[in-house]
Amino acid sequence: MPQRSLIKTSLIDKIRENIPEAQIRLDEPMSKHSSFRIGGPADVVVTVCNEEELSNILSLLHSEDVRYMLIGNGSDLLFADEGYRGVIVKLGGDFEHIELLEAGDDVIRAGAARMLSSTANFARDNGLAGLEFASGIPGTFGGALFMNAGAYGGEMKDVVVSVTLMKSDGSSVYELSGEEMEFSYRDSVLQHNDDIAIYARVRLQRDDKEAISARMNDLAEKRRTKQPVNFPSAGSTFKRPVGGYAAALIEEAGLKGRTVGGAQVSEKHSGFVINIGGATSKDVRELIDIVAQEVEQNSGIKLEPEVRIIDAE
Repeated sequence: MPQRSLIKTSLIDKIRENIPEAQIRLDEPMSKHSSFRIGGPADVVVTVCNEEELSNILSLLHSEDVRYMLIGNGSDLLFADEGYRGVIVKLGGDFEHIELLEAGDDVIRAGAARMLSSTANFARDNGLAGLEFASGIPGTFGGALFMNAGAYGGEMKDVVVSVTLMKSDGSSVYELSGEEMEFSYRDSVLQHNDDIAIYARVRLQRDDKEAISARMNDLAEKRRTKQPVNFPSAGSTFKRPVGGYAAALIEEAGLKGRTVGGAQVSEKHSGFVINIGGATSKDVRELIDIVAQEVEQNSGIKLEPEVRIIDAE
């Protein structure tokens, strides 16, 4: 693990040789890059806007043996209060592009930095159904591929045709089919091979734009009425356990409204741990541990966090 001072001097100079200065941030608070609005400063945050920049930064970080992490919108991440020792890489520019591959076609190609909600809106505007479930998920397309994001009965695995990836060392680009992505519940091959999704193709179905819009509006209303959308969170805090629902188990254990510091088990939906104001990563982690322990004592079922907890080192 490189010392922070080395990251700030020799490595920064090398990054600047490959990435425009405006795309580099030093000591950047990760609270700005996560939906929890929690997290101390990362040593470096670099935004890359095309394949060449991504390849160059990955090659550099790999050759220098520097700890790094690629993030999207940070909608399922909990960073440490101490921040992140290493380099955070974000995609932008070309990776936000979206297109209908052919006129009248039912296949969309989207970049990994494109917001999932925007992708769903693009599909709707082109009379394509199948991404309505994703319209309210506050993550990027790449993050959705990584997690096999899903809601209201739909998942990414239902629509993905193929994914274009870059090797983790930046050496090459290759493609996997939807089947080769090994999608399962909140999982994909991306969580096991360290490579990076940069684009994907999804196949949808022709439908009336107004009908698609109506379904999206219905799901948006369900979210507004049932989920604590007015508080920072990372969405569902726990994975759905076999044979039950996390929210029900948490409520049965008498944990709705339980608070540690600025973190609270939402009184609106107990499947969410929310930041009610000034929550630290320590608060959230402690509350997650309490919930898991007390649910297991009450029901015998062990809950696993869906939120990804990122240590400082």
